[in-house]
Amino acid sequence: MSGNWLQRWFGRGWLSMGYLFLYLPIIVLVVFSFNSSRQDMIWSGFSTRWYTELLNDTEIISGFWLSIRIAVLTACASVVLGTFAAFVLNRYQRFYGRTLFSGMVSAPLVMPEVIIGLSLLLMLVSVQKLFGFPERGLTTIWLGHTLLGMAYAAVVVQSRLQEMSKSLEEAAMDLGCKPHQVFFLVTLPNITQALGSAWLLTFTLSLDDVVLSAFLSGPGSSTMPIVIFSRARLGLDPRVNAVAALTILVVSIGVVASSLYMARAERLRQKQISAAFKADNE
Repeated sequence: MSGNWLQRWFGRGWLSMGYLFLYLPIIVLVVFSFNSSRQDMIWSGFSTRWYTELLNDTEIISGFWLSIRIAVLTACASVVLGTFAAFVLNRYQRFYGRTLFSGMVSAPLVMPEVIIGLSLLLMLVSVQKLFGFPERGLTTIWLGHTLLGMAYAAVVVQSRLQEMSKSLEEAAMDLGCKPHQVFFLVTLPNITQALGSAWLLTFTLSLDDVVLSAFLSGPGSSTMPIVIFSRARLGLDPRVNAVAALTILVVSIGVVASSLYMARAERLRQKQISAAFKADNE
């Protein structure tokens, strides 16, 4: 009995220490975003001064909106490309060049971002010299983030496709559906949760990326992480704490809302399956 008690509390203690290690710095950052003093880690009173000054900081605001635009575009493009790649790899086991295609899709997952950023920079500079397009900025950052995000989206969607029964697709084809109708009417509705998870994952990866953005950005196109990183090198700015706290708030709201939506959709889907099963038995 005492051994079980010790094991239970030992596990809870390690779990609590792990959560404390992960979330205590975030809590401290949010708390000190309301500090009236500019000095770090010296609490001198509650104030919303830095949030007010943040509204007048055009560099951070422009970087934030640029990051949001790039993240949304990256998430949408990554989910579309990653879904098609995952579907091909999962549903078509044999085709010419499958091994090469699978390796190319998975390569960004194991390749250092420094190598990816440098190779993309050299390629895009060469393309720009030949055609005059694209200039380093939103487009080039979006291309780099999409390359990385597509690999993550493909992994998430492919894992869901492996769990999904192929009998539903086969039944739809037996009833006369064409392949593209099966994909849009049967496959996609059954992997919506994976699509949502992939979208959120790639959105987050794009929003906080520094390495690829540093290689692919140009004059006047600094994303929010680059602005924060450049200011942190010169000393912590309390306005950075404020923008980080706002980002945490927005991301938390988005995660909670999406989780509730996906849970509701899953419950609805299970009810529909149960109703259809009962109807067949009757």
